[in-house]
Amino acid sequence: MASGPLSLIAEITHRCPLHCVYCSNPLEMQPRLRELPTEAWAKVFASAAELGVLQLHLTGGEPLARTDLSALVTAARKANLYSNLITSGIGLHEERLAALVSAGLDHIQLSFQDAEEQAANEIAGTRTHALKVELARLIKRYRVAFTMNIVVHRRNLERLPEMIAMAEELAADRLEIAHVQYYGWALRNRDALLPSRAQWEQSLEIINAARGRLQGRMRVDFVGPDYYAKYPKACMGGWGRSVILIDPGGRALPCHAAGVIPGLAFDSVQQHDLRWIWEQSPAFRKFRGEEWMPEPCRSCDRRTQDFGGCRCQAMLLAGDAAATDPVCTLSPMHQIVEAITGAVNGSAAETPDWVYRIDPIPAT
Repeated sequence: MASGPLSLIAEITHRCPLHCVYCSNPLEMQPRLRELPTEAWAKVFASAAELGVLQLHLTGGEPLARTDLSALVTAARKANLYSNLITSGIGLHEERLAALVSAGLDHIQLSFQDAEEQAANEIAGTRTHALKVELARLIKRYRVAFTMNIVVHRRNLERLPEMIAMAEELAADRLEIAHVQYYGWALRNRDALLPSRAQWEQSLEIINAARGRLQGRMRVDFVGPDYYAKYPKACMGGWGRSVILIDPGGRALPCHAAGVIPGLAFDSVQQHDLRWIWEQSPAFRKFRGEEWMPEPCRSCDRRTQDFGGCRCQAMLLAGDAAATDPVCTLSPMHQIVEAITGAVNGSAAETPDWVYRIDPIPAT
């Protein structure tokens, strides 16, 4: 039997005012009328706590699109969950921030697209950078932990030092620098976003230097680009091992991208108990443990560290969710990734225009 999850990712809505070119949400999103109501989410939070969950991540879409967000935070506090709001900041103002903190919000993770306003607004598809800067200053006036998240890629890595300086100036408690992960719209825009190897290696040097300089003042975390890794990431700590995600309509998934895997039916918290879903549902058991693993994973010494890599990435790159993640250099299909990075690093490589997510999420 699986031990309980430690974290619950609550995608309380897919509605979002931004059109980020690297959005990793599903291409087919849940409409507003299918979103779980306040009472249903409160029940989920209580069930999650009973299952052993300690941390709740309120995300979307843009969670501030929910008018009942303060009530959801109150429900999280009642369930003794540490609540983290992952947000673009759009829809946040001082009165609402005060209400969220009063309701028991523990942490805010505010996303930025760049340190340069014009570039940031272009990536987000809307003029929001200046507002985010002011919100960061506002957040620091309240008793709530503050993380700045900056997504980096081929077109903004040259400004990485300026991004780190911006986080210092805004006095973030923690800075997360995350390379784009290629799912959803990010996969569609991969050719425009994947950095060169030289950019990747230089970003490592810059981040390691910042970590040393800022030690004791600001924590700096880093998520690298899978395609340049020697071994795959232990995606979500392993399939169905430490994280459970609930989408806006109530489906429970091991990760946000799991819906790309055909043939898997994800059960809803509206029809099943959360404990049963975690412990017994076929979808969560599918890639849990080692029995499903092919070679070379099955006999690899790293199988209990990276668990064969990302199942969704294996599906998207190799067409087989049970394959060794092709980003692994030991994978028999690693040439797929080599071809992608080779094209980006070629002497005549061009950077194509990206595609924005511009279609509105349906209301029904």
